[in-house]
Amino acid sequence: MVPLLLLPLLWGGSLQQQPGYELQVQELVTVFEGLCVHVPCSFSYPWSSRYSPSKFYTYWYRDGENPAYADPVASNNPLKPVKRETQGRFLLGDPRTNDCSLSITDAKRSDTGRYFFQMDIGTQVRHIYKDKMLDLLVTDKPHIQILEPLESGRPSQLACSLPGSCERGQRFSFSWAGAAVDSLNPQTLCSFMLTFTPRRQDHGTNLTCHVKVQQPRLTTQRTIRLDVSYAPQNLTIGVSFRNATALKILQTTSLPILEGEVLRLRCVADSNPPAALSWFRGSPGLNATPLSSTAILELPRVGPAQEGEFTCQARHPLGSHSVSLSLSVVYPPQLLGPSCSWEDQGLHCSCSSRAQPAPSLRWRLGAGLLEGSHGNASYGVTSSSEGPWTNSSLVLHEGLSPDLRLSCEAWNVHGAQSASVLLLPGKAVPQAGVVPAALGGAGALALLSLCLCLISFCIVKARRRQVAGRPKVTNDEDPVMGTVTWGSQERLGTDRPPDQAPPAKDAPPSREQQELYANLSFYEMKTQEPQNLEATGSPEYSEIKRAGK
Repeated sequence: MVPLLLLPLLWGGSLQQQPGYELQVQELVTVFEGLCVHVPCSFSYPWSSRYSPSKFYTYWYRDGENPAYADPVASNNPLKPVKRETQGRFLLGDPRTNDCSLSITDAKRSDTGRYFFQMDIGTQVRHIYKDKMLDLLVTDKPHIQILEPLESGRPSQLACSLPGSCERGQRFSFSWAGAAVDSLNPQTLCSFMLTFTPRRQDHGTNLTCHVKVQQPRLTTQRTIRLDVSYAPQNLTIGVSFRNATALKILQTTSLPILEGEVLRLRCVADSNPPAALSWFRGSPGLNATPLSSTAILELPRVGPAQEGEFTCQARHPLGSHSVSLSLSVVYPPQLLGPSCSWEDQGLHCSCSSRAQPAPSLRWRLGAGLLEGSHGNASYGVTSSSEGPWTNSSLVLHEGLSPDLRLSCEAWNVHGAQSASVLLLPGKAVPQAGVVPAALGGAGALALLSLCLCLISFCIVKARRRQVAGRPKVTNDEDPVMGTVTWGSQERLGTDRPPDQAPPAKDAPPSREQQELYANLSFYEMKTQEPQNLEATGSPEYSEIKRAGK
């Protein structure tokens, strides 16, 4: 009864590895169902002359079972029976040569599991080798071994085998099937070794090895998915605008984009494994710094500074590839002018506009369109373009009339802009001997308003001086603010208060004091020679002159 009580104690103490005890064994073994396998194994222990070789026993147990109660799967102790399901199939080596090898025949699926080794020397020594165990896998599938990584365009070899072998002769037949080998010679497909050249399109396809066993008669197979490496292919660029998430794949290498737009570029490359993508401005140099080290490049506000070439580069161990996009910024016309001046030949006007694509220019006189770039008897139009600029010049020989409006219009596919000038015909200036140039509507009105405001301000100030009885201005005062003459200074008296006497007539100003006159005359210009101004009854044009007295 005592020995039985000691066994659990021996079991528990043997879980810790002791010095001098060592086991060498293949930890994972795979065998095909029905075949045989030999598992090499050796062990060592602290030897002593007191040990009796006649009582040297070794065992293999299933992991998780207690040797004190469970039967081993293999044993050389005639007093320790083995499990019935492994009897005659699991055989041990000779422990006297430190051989713990395990030979398995007619492997069964139920044999799959983990096993540990135990050594007994009489009742003096019992040790369980728990630091290393044997994992046995019994499979019904063949094994496919890829001898080297699969690369597109490079010949590769694969081997199909049934793990395990037996001394008795067994016959097997092999065959291969799959999209990657369908075009090969059928004779090359009837061998356990397959040689073929994978292609890019073979990546991800299935390859199957079929095995037929004669004794016992059975058929088995294993299918793998091919992992073929290949360099970047079909490099494309997708674009999206503003907050849109959908990408549009570009079919061309150029992209016009409206100025101020938000642009998002995404580079897509087909490769295995995935290539490293990055964006560059222009062509990527050897040590060029990328704009983006990802597949996405964002341009938050596109302007003329972003015009040019952008390149996406895909780097891969099997090769690199790149694709470029030419970005052109487009915008509606920006008008400069029109401006006009009188010359000997008539009225000369010019107008310029900048846009992308280059704009078209045309002139309108009143409601009529001045078409064509050739001259005729009444007008001539000349236009030219260079880069984003378009220039146009107009010469009018005749056809002017009062309140004539001249317009310059610029347009392209992204918008249009126009500007007008109002031509007010006047009379010739005698000193110059030519007809005065027509002033622009906005400029003439602004100048006239300024002068009228100045005259009104001076008149009000003069009246206030009369009321206060202030003396006449001295040379230190501003002559423009101090003296205003509208025809005659005495005419101001008609607007004075009735209770005041007319002021004395001012003495003539000294030579140092300069009086400024504001004279307004109204007349109109006809195409014939200038006539007497007194005969003109309808004022059409105003002229302001500053003269010293």
